Amino acid sequence: MILTGIRWHQKFKFCPTSQRKQQFSQSSTHQNLILLLKSCSKISEIFQIHAHMIKTGLDHVTFPLSKLLASSIQDMDYAHSIFNQTQNPNLFIFNTMLRGYSISQNPKQALLFFNCIRAQGILLDQFSIISTLKSCARELAVQYGLGIHGTVVKSGFNFFVNLRNTLLHFYSVCGRIEDARQLFDEIPLKRDVVSWNALMGGYLQTSQPTYVMELFRLMHMGFEISPATVLSVLSACGELGDFLGGESLHGFSIKNGFDLDTNVVTAIVNFYGKSKSMVYARRLFDGVPNRDVVLWNCIIDAYARNGMLEESLALLHLMKLENLKPNSSTLASLLSACAVYGALTIGRSIHEYIEGERLELNAVLGTALIDMYSKCGIIEKAVEVFSRMKSKDVMCWTAMIVGLGVHGQGVKALKFFKNMEEEGVRPNEVTFLAVLGACSHGGLVMEGKMYFDRMIRDGFLPKIEHYGCMIDLLGRAGLVEEAHELIKRLPIESDATAWRALLAACRVHGHVELGEFVKGSLMELDDRHYGDTILLSSTYALAGRWADVVRMWNSSEEKKRVMMKKEAGCSSIEMEC
Repeated sequence: MILTGIRWHQKFKFCPTSQRKQQFSQSSTHQNLILLLKSCSKISEIFQIHAHMIKTGLDHVTFPLSKLLASSIQDMDYAHSIFNQTQNPNLFIFNTMLRGYSISQNPKQALLFFNCIRAQGILLDQFSIISTLKSCARELAVQYGLGIHGTVVKSGFNFFVNLRNTLLHFYSVCGRIEDARQLFDEIPLKRDVVSWNALMGGYLQTSQPTYVMELFRLMHMGFEISPATVLSVLSACGELGDFLGGESLHGFSIKNGFDLDTNVVTAIVNFYGKSKSMVYARRLFDGVPNRDVVLWNCIIDAYARNGMLEESLALLHLMKLENLKPNSSTLASLLSACAVYGALTIGRSIHEYIEGERLELNAVLGTALIDMYSKCGIIEKAVEVFSRMKSKDVMCWTAMIVGLGVHGQGVKALKFFKNMEEEGVRPNEVTFLAVLGACSHGGLVMEGKMYFDRMIRDGFLPKIEHYGCMIDLLGRAGLVEEAHELIKRLPIESDATAWRALLAACRVHGHVELGEFVKGSLMELDDRHYGDTILLSSTYALAGRWADVVRMWNSSEEKKRVMMKKEAGCSSIEMEC
């Protein structure tokens, strides 16, 4: 839309400056301005309206100026410039700025702005606090949010339902589900369906689906169920593996008309996919007349997760025939499934599809392709994809380092790590885990120790996975005593994975006494596994202590454990028909 001078004149008749403010203060004029602002889809169109407002003096009238500001928050730098030129801003203007920052790419600015408003002694209302709490949730600013909650209680705003719901969302997002539940239970009469849904979302986020089902039963006794409620309960049924519960929700949705809601239908298809009931998922999908991209993506992903990659690929081409394009997330999901099942041929077909459709090789798609080629053994192709990518995030670099490390190219993996830092990409905990893994596979002991210490200096607290990599690295190099000392420094005392890695190292290097000690430690942890017996038995055999091998296998307890739990190994190869 181009707002020419002629169109503006049709809306507003120009008159002498002394009369302009009177004219623009009229409600009909203001209404025309609001309609014009609502019709703007680009910030450049708002620029034109602002220019005319300056020419006509309308920028000095509070009501139209506030509406201009509300339309400008899609560009907070521009909105801030308008705010700086505003004389005597009212509470609506302050709240507009807070709301703009809360949905911007830098929500932390809302917290600073909130402090600035309070320092000026301006009385805030519930809407000021709601926007600031949303910024706290996005920034995971727990302490700041707790302070705002205290302000809410002191001011008496805690009786507003919408504000309490925002607090519930804040606590849920920040993982403080106990605080959310306490707030939910405090004033039972101040609840609505949003309150119930917010708490359900919190329990889902903290992986407590049982509580979601409990809340649903309580809610069903006195509150009207919304489509958002059904979405949460379906997710809980999927996590619990409750097929009957999900199937009942499907029937409930049909009965209440929720099956017309695209989000609900997509969630039901996703539930059937997780339950490995692809017949039901496909039947529901085929019955939807107007299928959007999200629903197509859901059914394609469901087939891929169940190992039915050919069906996923067929749906991808059918989607193309219906003039719909999948997004990068769906193609990435398909590529991940190809990596899991070693389906290199299908993975290449998806890569050809990406190139044929001229889809952008963004960080998501590029990382998925690198992971697929690496796990299918074509590391050269993974490096080629990586080199063609224009934008690379930390996940992309990490996937490349993992791939090189697994293929025994530890030195090259460390070179990639160095290049990543030179390009200004900051490593995370997973990146350091990939680096340590590459050192382990490449036998780079000194480098592994250096990067382990470097990770600690950079402020990352090593997790059990990092210790496991170091123990594996030292064990492969024959430094089993040093690995044993490292286990003693573990942040948690009872980790069977670390001890089992040391036991494997004892077998390789023939450390019988230490192997016996490790086996005893595993028994003390009450984490017995048939593989432990096999490892220690092999250690005895390598040391030539056959009497101990016979003694161990004659033990009825050990024999029973191995015979009952030993699983047959299997491998697969891909064949072209």
